[in-house]
Amino acid sequence: MSVLGKISGNLAFTYFKSVINRSLNVQLALFSSTNMSEIEKKFQLPKAYRGSKPSVWVEYIQLAADYKPLNLGQGFPDYPPPQYVTDALVEVASNRNGHQYTRGFGHPRLVQALSKLYSKIIGREINPLTEILTTLGAYEALYAAITGHVDVGDEVIIIEPFFDCYEPMVRYAGGIPKFIALKPKSTEGDVLSSKDFVLDRSELEGLFNSKTKLIIVNNPNNPLGKVFSLEELTFIADLCKKHNVLCISDEVYEWLVYKPHKHIRIATLPDMWERTITIGSAGKTFSVTGWKLGWAYCPANLMFNLQMIHQNSVYTGCTPIQEAAAIAFEKELTRLGSEDCYFNAISKELEPKRDFMAKFLQETGFKPIVPEGGYFMMADWTPLESQVNLESEQDKYKDYKFTKWMAKKVGLQGIPPSAFYGDDHKHLGENFVRYCFIKRDECLEDAAKILHNWKAGKTAQTSK
Repeated sequence: MSVLGKISGNLAFTYFKSVINRSLNVQLALFSSTNMSEIEKKFQLPKAYRGSKPSVWVEYIQLAADYKPLNLGQGFPDYPPPQYVTDALVEVASNRNGHQYTRGFGHPRLVQALSKLYSKIIGREINPLTEILTTLGAYEALYAAITGHVDVGDEVIIIEPFFDCYEPMVRYAGGIPKFIALKPKSTEGDVLSSKDFVLDRSELEGLFNSKTKLIIVNNPNNPLGKVFSLEELTFIADLCKKHNVLCISDEVYEWLVYKPHKHIRIATLPDMWERTITIGSAGKTFSVTGWKLGWAYCPANLMFNLQMIHQNSVYTGCTPIQEAAAIAFEKELTRLGSEDCYFNAISKELEPKRDFMAKFLQETGFKPIVPEGGYFMMADWTPLESQVNLESEQDKYKDYKFTKWMAKKVGLQGIPPSAFYGDDHKHLGENFVRYCFIKRDECLEDAAKILHNWKAGKTAQTSK
């Protein structure tokens, strides 16, 4: 990046932070004032959104901008995507006819490609026009699925740790989140696996009742990397059928599963297609997170609700991005199941990176949790507690203090996992940090060097 680009980026971050801080200060002043003007009273944040806070990403992007640590926090590659994917976008950009509005519920070429792919995988014909919706990232697909099906007072079961947008989306729709945490069967040993984290079946069964509208399952899970087994998914599916509950299956990491583990789509289980909305992501599929392209597929009667939310908020997606993604999918459809298929190659590419991260984390005193899927690794940092001084950090939760201290004093940034838990269970994430390993080998080697130097007493020099 040029010097001008860096300056512009830092100015943007600084401006964004100041706007957020100003907005929060104004809101706090308004709520605490006993002499609010009529205009101030009328134009507060709507009730459904009160209590909203800037996400962990806003805060930690700014932290990275201020202190310039090696950033293993955010989940995106620091190297180019497959060449044919970027070539497709160049091809589309040069086509004068590809820059206008496209079909609102999904670009025709793309929904056709998605239909061919998932019809093969699911084992049933998926109608591209009535059973697939393309969205502005999986984020919007989640929003449309949740908002389109949750009514005021409906209960929604959320498995922790969860991607942090689930809870506010449920609350904005008037729903009531009900949390259940994945917990380790054992904490013995220096290295754990994400498969060691399981649901208490009696606890899960106790959450289902006549008010339960849906359950959100993230498989593979972010941030833990757990890949749910057939037995686990069958238990969840049986409860959904027993209580007539909908399942939103967030499967954005569907291709990132490490052998011998297998990704099982809950929609393929008996009688689950009728009650499952599955979410996917081009950003995760092709390593192009900036494209912000996602999708959902499900039966037409369920899809209608998503379409209504989509058409009255976003209406349509980005034509060139969808066209380029369609070209990429068409290429992969010709080699689906082969070793050359990117969907198979990506996990092979990432597995050595995963293993290297687990190795250097363990060597430097962490207790890593080796993921079965995804490209994040959680690690218990508390064996290093005597080596850190968290008194300078004012945050409520220890993992926030630890990750900020590490970014400022050691020069390595991770994400605090308590952000992925509800208030009652945030303590379950406090002993951990989340790192991302879909990075260049040189970047991971630098991270290892930073931690080894820290362990040897050579603290990185970072400055604001």
